[in-house]
Amino acid sequence: MGALGAALLAVAPLSLTAPPAAAAPAEATVEEGRLTQAAPQEILRRSGFDASEREFGRGLARVATYGEARRYVADQGRALWRRAVDRVQGRGPDGGDLSRDDDRPLYWARLAMTRQLRQWQPDFGLTESERGALLGSLERGSRGQDSVELPADKGVLRIVVTGFDPFQLDADPRRSNPSGAAALALDGTTVRTASGRPARIETAVFPVRWADFADGTVERTLLPHFRRGPRQADLFTTISQGRPGRFDVERTNGAWRGGYPDNARESRTETVPIPAGVPTVRPQPQWTTTSLPYARIVAAGTGPFPVVDHTEVTEIPAGGTAPVDRPDGPTPGSTARAGGGGDYLSNEIAYRATLLRDAVRPALPGGHLHTPVLEFGPGNTDPAHGRITDPDFVHHRVTITEQVRTILTVAASEATPAGDGRG
Repeated sequence: MGALGAALLAVAPLSLTAPPAAAAPAEATVEEGRLTQAAPQEILRRSGFDASEREFGRGLARVATYGEARRYVADQGRALWRRAVDRVQGRGPDGGDLSRDDDRPLYWARLAMTRQLRQWQPDFGLTESERGALLGSLERGSRGQDSVELPADKGVLRIVVTGFDPFQLDADPRRSNPSGAAALALDGTTVRTASGRPARIETAVFPVRWADFADGTVERTLLPHFRRGPRQADLFTTISQGRPGRFDVERTNGAWRGGYPDNARESRTETVPIPAGVPTVRPQPQWTTTSLPYARIVAAGTGPFPVVDHTEVTEIPAGGTAPVDRPDGPTPGSTARAGGGGDYLSNEIAYRATLLRDAVRPALPGGHLHTPVLEFGPGNTDPAHGRITDPDFVHHRVTITEQVRTILTVAASEATPAGDGRG
């Protein structure tokens, strides 16, 4: 095949080289396929985000070149993120009667837009790689991943916080993720530490998909803010939904993917793969550790939910073959099978972020926080017949967000700005 290709190239005039073939429209993804269900449609309608797909499609129809497409898609991704942040934080129209604190309109509107882009067939033609680049741009922009803007002021602490999309949607498409709701509520806000110093919070949201993590979405987003510079982070916290009725500060993170299906219904069971080209620690460690002030956070009395210093892991001990639960953390030389945050993407984002920290700025305080599970109120637990929201559901989401804000304030009160000689 190599010789035949070389021979054909030798006789073909360069002026007649064909352009890359335009890719056919792709089928909807598993996540996009859930858009037809009643719950997502009601969430979009009652928030006003049902217009996003139509508006995006009309704009795409006016695009005449790939360069224009790149600019338009990037702008629209960032605009969707900003619209979601503004709605949660009380700016602009609410668009409907769905409570403003809701993270779900952003998730479902993004999927409606990616579906539109995946099926778009412009006159100038799109290659598969070009369409993929546009989809990646829309994902990053609409998740806040490329708009984290930390201030350069040395008197301001800089905090990076991440949340997640809703997940386990096959079981209940009404689900919300309190970590994503907290990210929207906190983005661009300022809290005051115990000393009165301001701390600016910038946030981003990540997909619940194994493949995106393997492709480096976490490292690509966090690395610019972990590296030394005038806008470097002074503290980071990855956040996800965890156990009912409590917050957990996860002490230890493990280098193992346990295979539970993600939002794309894909499973991965393997050592956490580190993407090529990013700073990392070699050899790859089995465990990483939080550098959040966990004892101070646990003792602070931050809200109605208890906060636990969670130390349990699952390991294969050195020389052993079977997994063993360890309540007090891993033993020397062991192989990870679950960190404090389990073996799903909650644990993985904590592992990736703290591993990147260890490779770039080991003194940077950071780690993972698990929120309580967000549950529907009594009498509204059946996904087949239940309502998409209820007063208990809203109250618990708002309460979790406010306790996250308080926990971050406590953590920031223990941090030192990099300009003061730390990090």
